[in-house]
Amino acid sequence: MAVRNDNPEPEGPEQSAAETTDPGLGSKAPHFIRRSRPLHLSWQVAIFLVGLAVVALGVVMLPLPGPGWVVIFLGMGIWATEFVWAQLVLRWTKRKVTEAAQRALDPKVRRRNIIITSIGLVIIAGLGGWYLWKYGLTMPWKLS
Repeated sequence: MAVRNDNPEPEGPEQSAAETTDPGLGSKAPHFIRRSRPLHLSWQVAIFLVGLAVVALGVVMLPLPGPGWVVIFLGMGIWATEFVWAQLVLRWTKRKVTEAAQRALDPKVRRRNIIITSIGLVIIAGLGGWYLWKYGLTMPWKLS
């Protein structure tokens, strides 16, 4: 008696452990690329190099003008199309950002942040007023 398998997904060694535990994890490469091991490995190397270039560009942008963190997370997103570890890092990051946003919206935390910002602005205004009282509008350097 033959048993009919209506499941189109392959079972066994072709299916990675990540795909069996969580359908959202794993390679997002097209099926024809995943089917051939050498082609899939080449695809992974290319994705890794492109993601590495984008992350490196983001790291360079951190001290220089530019959206450094945005570019770094864009590179992580590129890596996450192929690598489970990058997908897990992005999930963790999204969870932490969501938690931080929720904490920032908490009325007690907002009140504390507003008070600290107000105190900081008063201190800066006081230092600016003291400087103007002591030295006037003359700058400490000469531009002649």
